[in-house]
Parts: sequence; structure tokens; C-alpha cells
Amino acid sequence: MSLEVIVLAAGQGTRMRSALPKVLHPVAGKPMLGHVLDTARELAPGGIRVVVGHGAEQVRERLDAPDLGFFLQAEQLGTGHAVAQALPGLDAERVLILYGDVPLIETQTLERLLARVGPRQIALLTVELDDPTGYGRIVRGTDGQVQAIVEHKDASPEQRRIREGNTGILAVPGERLAGWLQRLSNDNVQGEYYLTDVIAMAVADGLVVATEQPQAAMEVQGANDRMQLAELERHYQQRSARRLMAQGVTLLDPARFDLRGEVSVGRDVVIDVNVILEGRVVIEDGVQIGPNCVVRDSTLRRGAVVKANSHLEGAELGEGADCGPFARLRPGTVLGARAHVGNFVELKNARLGEGAKAGHLSYLGDARIGARSNIGAGTITCNYDGANKHRTELGEDVFIGSNSALVAPVTLGAGATTGAGSVITGDVPADTLAVGRARQRNIEGWKRPVKKKPV
Repeated sequence: MSLEVIVLAAGQGTRMRSALPKVLHPVAGKPMLGHVLDTARELAPGGIRVVVGHGAEQVRERLDAPDLGFFLQAEQLGTGHAVAQALPGLDAERVLILYGDVPLIETQTLERLLARVGPRQIALLTVELDDPTGYGRIVRGTDGQVQAIVEHKDASPEQRRIREGNTGILAVPGERLAGWLQRLSNDNVQGEYYLTDVIAMAVADGLVVATEQPQAAMEVQGANDRMQLAELERHYQQRSARRLMAQGVTLLDPARFDLRGEVSVGRDVVIDVNVILEGRVVIEDGVQIGPNCVVRDSTLRRGAVVKANSHLEGAELGEGADCGPFARLRPGTVLGARAHVGNFVELKNARLGEGAKAGHLSYLGDARIGARSNIGAGTITCNYDGANKHRTELGEDVFIGSNSALVAPVTLGAGATTGAGSVITGDVPADTLAVGRARQRNIEGWKRPVKKKPV
């Protein structure tokens, strides 16, 4: 059966106290609406229709994609009115209605819900809560069948004692939806057109209301303020940690780990506390990541080690390579197998060959370092002339003395050596020593200045 998804994302989010539209507030580094759209895509719908309102242009600019259609709800007249804005041209056999501020809904939950939809049956996602305050209540008949949904503000004291709440997530036969929405009334406390009234209409029309429930109540938790947003963040991170540990990852403290993107992991990976993984990260077998590290859009090959307080972005560590502590690897950095980068070393668009080493206190930018070469402390590649970037090329087995400055463009042949404190401005042939520093003079009898006495 064909499927289209409608996502309601028009709310202002007044309690967020923010200029940012509510659905753009992030959970795990991604807008809440982005999570919902990604989940919807996993259902392979024929189309995804996003109803926008407050901050509509911001939402469109941030998340626009070829598979999305945007529909404006100029006035906030309720959820039923919002869905009606997305109806033009909709002809799918099934329609699924989601919410842009409910980011943790699981694909499997929605698949179970959609399996219940048919020409004579709609599907409603409900949730059992100890305290359902604020939720619409699911009213069932003596036979246990759903009869209606009563909003909290309209519910009687008896109805408010019902613990089964409405999540708002609904799947219906597409051919029925338009007719039900046309019959909606705003004769209620809120003066709004409630989508929930569709349930009673469906029952009156002889349809069965089938229900499903999520595995965890947090799946259907929305965020109306910063506190609820933080609760969603923690639940997302706990869920991510559990999934990684199920794949064989050791998290030394699952409560102090954040995933803000996608990660692929191998076996026997060990991750220490306060590690943040962002973007797309690949971690192969036997990798170890020390505490307080950020790894973004990077690949860590088998047996690589990232030591404490290191920051990697757009980098690749080869098999058995290591970096840190306090290393910074910027985009375009590649460490070959068993290469070593030590503390307070920064690399940008640099490639270190197999077994090459930069032990400490160096900057290597726009450079290629040959296998087994050694970079002494305090070395920098002078790659920027104020207007353009230039490259530094080192062959294999090069030895760079401490505190050297390599002024690019410059090439050092295999086996070349630079004396400590040298400024290298020209190419160095293979197996040659280059010394580029002033000659030392010792001045005998020199007197150190003394401080003048005050007058």
C-alpha cells in the first residue's frame, strides 16, 4: 500500500524562549525535525510533507531536500487545521502523521503501526503513563475498543484518571482523511480544530481504531522547553550507548559518552569518559580512545589509539597509528600505519607515511611526510604567505632537527637532515644536511646591564 507522511512542524515553541523555531533545536547535534525526517525516510514513503509556520523560511533553508514538500500553516488553528494544509495533491492509500518535536520515535514502532492500517481500520499510537497530565485521554467502550480521544483541558475528572494517553501519531486510510478534516469543529476550550476528533468520526463511520504502543515512553516525548530538550538528549545518548555496547564496544562510563552523528564500530573498541563522536565516524577493531576526546568525521583504522584530550576532524589514523595526548588533527590529515603524533602537535591537510613521527610541539600544514621520517620538537611548516597556501614535501627517512622552520614550497629528499634551529628556504637534496641559522659568536668580557637606581 502506498504511503505518504505528514510532519507537523509549525509550532513556535514559546517556552523555549528562543529566536530559533522549536523544531530546529538540536538533539545529539541534529535538529529535532531532522531526526523525524530521517526516521520517516526509513519507511520509504512516496512523499514527505512538512507543515511549517513560525520560522518557516529558517526551517526550509536548514532542512530542504528533494524528497520534501513544505506547506505553510499561516494561522495556528490546531493540529487538524495543520494537517489540512498538506492535503492538496495527496492520493496515497495510507497517511502517517508525525510531529517535528518528537525526535526519538523508532522506525520499528512506526512499522508496527502502519501494519494495522486498512480500508476499514485506522491505527493510533498510544502510551501508558503514570502521570498523563497534558495528554489527550483514550476513551474506550465496554468492549475495550477505542471510542474517542478527549483532550486534557476538555476531559472530565473521571476521564482524567485514564492513564492511556494519545501520542498524536496516527496512520489512516488516505481516501478518508480529507472528508474527516472537513467535518472538524473548533467548538472546544481551545477554540482549535483537533486532529484527535478524527477518531470519533472514524468510529461513527464504522471503522475500527487499532492501537500500538512504543517500547519506551520516551519515544513519544516531545520538547516544549529546555528541560524537556535536555531529557531527550540524555535518553538519546543512553540509547546510543546501549546499542554500541551491544555491538561489542566497551564504554568505561556510558553516562559520559555523546554520539552526535553516525558511527560504525568494530570489535573490542574501548572508549573512555567524556568522548564525543560527531558526524560520520568509522572505528575499526581494537581502537582505543582516551578521555575527553572529540572525533568528528574521521576514520580510525584497526588498532589505532587516540590519547587523552585530542581533537580530530576530517582525519584518518592508519593501522596501529596513535596521536595525543593533546593532539589536534584537522581536515585532510592522514596518519599512515604505526605513525605517531604526540602532545601539542597540530596537523592540517598533512600526510604522515608509515612509521613517521612528530613527537611534540609542532605544526605541520599542507605537507607530505615520508615513511619513518622524524619531526623534531618546535618544527613548523610555513605554508601560508598571506595570500596562498604552499606545500612541503619530505621524502622517506628525513630527520628534522628541533625548532626548524620549513618555508614552503620546499622539498627535502629521502634521508635529508636539518640542523636544529634552521630556517629552510630552499630544497634539500637526498642524504644531505641543511643548516640554515646564524653563526654563533661568544663575546668575552660582556657585561650584563644593571638596573638603574631611582633618583
